[in-house]
Amino acid sequence: MEYRIIRSRRKSVAIEITPAGEVLVRAPLKLSQRQICQFVESKETWILSHLPKEPIPAFSPEELSVLAQKAKEVIPNRVAYWSEITGISCGRITIRCQHTRWGSCSSKGNLNFNCLLMLAPPEVLDYVIVHELCHRKHMNHSAAFWAEVAQILPDYAHCIQWLQTKGRLLIAAIPQK
Repeated sequence: MEYRIIRSRRKSVAIEITPAGEVLVRAPLKLSQRQICQFVESKETWILSHLPKEPIPAFSPEELSVLAQKAKEVIPNRVAYWSEITGISCGRITIRCQHTRWGSCSSKGNLNFNCLLMLAPPEVLDYVIVHELCHRKHMNHSAAFWAEVAQILPDYAHCIQWLQTKGRLLIAAIPQK
């Protein structure tokens, strides 16, 4: 099994599987190669069960451009819809291709959204929009923030799960700069 070792001053060994399917072994500086190999072999069943089942090929610049254009047409309309329902306003809406976020809300009330949301189910897109609108009331992830989200979308948990599983695969397909 192929894996990449990242050594640091940590005290324990850990295995990380990236969304792209790369196996990373984080190990203490003084741990021997043989000990690392034994550790990885002992965790082989776990590793194989957690590797992505359906790796997605990297998006081309043209594909990302098409997604961004579609997002510029769709997302502002959905934001307007949810803004009217919730009574929460926002400033400027920006579409980006982000490696780490699905959306964000600035202190000035401007909202940013990832163009990859165009590949998500409609309820996931709506969840991200509601999530960012709720940040207009609570600029944190406090209990009050989550209560606000739950009041609008009581069944939001499955959307988070989709973003953490399938969404991770989409983000992993964005070419690194």
